[in-house]
Amino acid sequence: MKRVFIIHGWDGSPDEPMLRWLRRQLEEKDFAVISPGMPMPDAPEIGVWNERLNRLIKKPDEKTYFIGHSIGCQAILRYIEKLSLGIKIGGAVLIAPWINLKPEAFENKEAEEIAKPWLETPIYFDKIKNHLKKIICVFSDNDPFVPLSDKDIFKEKLGSEIIIEHKKGHFSGEDNIKELPVALNKLIEISQ
Repeated sequence: MKRVFIIHGWDGSPDEPMLRWLRRQLEEKDFAVISPGMPMPDAPEIGVWNERLNRLIKKPDEKTYFIGHSIGCQAILRYIEKLSLGIKIGGAVLIAPWINLKPEAFENKEAEEIAKPWLETPIYFDKIKNHLKKIICVFSDNDPFVPLSDKDIFKEKLGSEIIIEHKKGHFSGEDNIKELPVALNKLIEISQ
């Protein structure tokens, strides 16, 4: 059975409207969907999130897929880069993924400290690329936190297909995003 792991973002939860909608839609199409609440979502740590994914996923394979939102995308990439040689993942759809953040992302000093390891710890794209069959990155042209120029990094380093949505903000409930058909359709497409 095809499994999809939906990983929410910083200060997020699996109950966000867009993520709930994606889960329901995928379950209707007979995917086994796992959408966990990640530990300490208001202060995410790379090691803690990676350990959670390790415990959840157990045996990743070509029938394993991911959908990530924001820092959840980074968590997915950092999980994949640590997989053993030879393991192939079916694919990933990353919504508002980032390597860099705009200054607006840091509402206070605490937010800067939380983001610092995620921004400064290198991501080994070559390792990730060896494990992933297909990756799609979905950006918004008015994301207040993610610079649109990050799309070039994902395209160059991972060979990602890039999709730019118009005026979807950070794809959050605050942006009134309750559904994201492009993410659903792309996940279905790469799983066939």
